[in-house]
Amino acid sequence: ADLFLSADPVDVRSALDADIAAATILPSKVNFSDDSQLRIAFDGDAVLFSDDSERIYQEQGLAAFSKAEKEAASTPLPGGPFRNFLSALHRLQAEYSPEQAPIRTALITARSAPAHERVIRTLRAWNIRIDEVVFLGGLDKGDFLRTFGADIFFDDQRGYCDSARQFVPTGHVPHGITNDTA
Repeated sequence: ADLFLSADPVDVRSALDADIAAATILPSKVNFSDDSQLRIAFDGDAVLFSDDSERIYQEQGLAAFSKAEKEAASTPLPGGPFRNFLSALHRLQAEYSPEQAPIRTALITARSAPAHERVIRTLRAWNIRIDEVVFLGGLDKGDFLRTFGADIFFDDQRGYCDSARQFVPTGHVPHGITNDTA
């Protein structure tokens, strides 16, 4: 299995522990698009990528995070729980021209310069094409998700999920430092 979705957070954590991309689908009154193209949006840290960088940010602050990202700009980020799912989507997309692909992907992240460089280099190292990449520098993700026309968005931070679900169906990925339980 490449993806597990559930309303039960315990089942989702079990799937993540088994190295399966998984998310808790949050209640939302937003309807799915009737467009023939499936549009999937992802957060970066702790979703597509490991939470190593997020951990530095949470434990040491923005200055330490920026310094670490600048120093490691040429080093690809380790994969997170959704890397294999993104790879599977990429293989499907590769069967079509970009204009004809039935799936469109986006990375919508709170990162900004100079931390964006490492993300771009990571995707190149993985040989994965993402159709749209948006570096928000901490801005709210909802409007950007609506503009992209996401059918679903995956994020590890509950606050971003709660905001996003007002605009698009959202899956909370309970992975990484912001979801660590004591």
